[in-house]
Amino acid sequence: MNTTMSTPVYCRPQAFAAFARECPQLETTQGLFRAAFAIALHDRSEALLCETEAILVNLAETIRRRVHSPSVEAKLAHLHDVLFDIVGLHGNVEDYYNPANSYLPDVLRARRGLPITLVLIYKCVAEAIGLTVYGINAPGHFLAAVESSDPPHSTKSSKPWMYVDPFYGGELLDEHEVYRRIADTTGQPVLHLSTCLARATNRQWLTRMLVNLQATFASVGRERDVLAMQELQLLLDK
Repeated sequence: MNTTMSTPVYCRPQAFAAFARECPQLETTQGLFRAAFAIALHDRSEALLCETEAILVNLAETIRRRVHSPSVEAKLAHLHDVLFDIVGLHGNVEDYYNPANSYLPDVLRARRGLPITLVLIYKCVAEAIGLTVYGINAPGHFLAAVESSDPPHSTKSSKPWMYVDPFYGGELLDEHEVYRRIADTTGQPVLHLSTCLARATNRQWLTRMLVNLQATFASVGRERDVLAMQELQLLLDK
């Protein structure tokens, strides 16, 4: 496969062009979201970016109207109430390997998806209301890390990060609970603790989404779609 291709062989040209357009600004959350949206265009050519982004804007505006305190705790409480209690965002346990769980338009419509897509939605809405969120590239189960406010007179030993699992309704986890969740998901003991809590770069985030889809497509014999995802991967690797 030619890594300098300007026209894809297997990927829908609309998706390929949209993904390539976002590659120069992948370090931004907007670039990450739009590149992830572009992946869905391979299967969902009718999807509109403006409509998908409008859903995030509306969610953030709803939360902002409810928040009357600048504290992280207040923002987080309303964020979780809207996203998980009212909207009902959660993991698709019943049909985990459906490719639609990786497509942002589908996830926002059905309100269920994979951990990695749910964390991306969580990050976008949380940042829009002033929170700081990173993706945690944990083995077997993608998570969110949210910067919490330090307590008064906090010491250097204080840990200003909390871990969130949007797949399970926004559960808040401490480090030990994260390790247990990883072990439960992978069926393996957690040996390298610091690695498990590593932040995902935006390129790693998209790579993991593409690898997930390649595995899903391969499992059902959609070989051309596997190759399409590989074409998008090559754009990331340039």
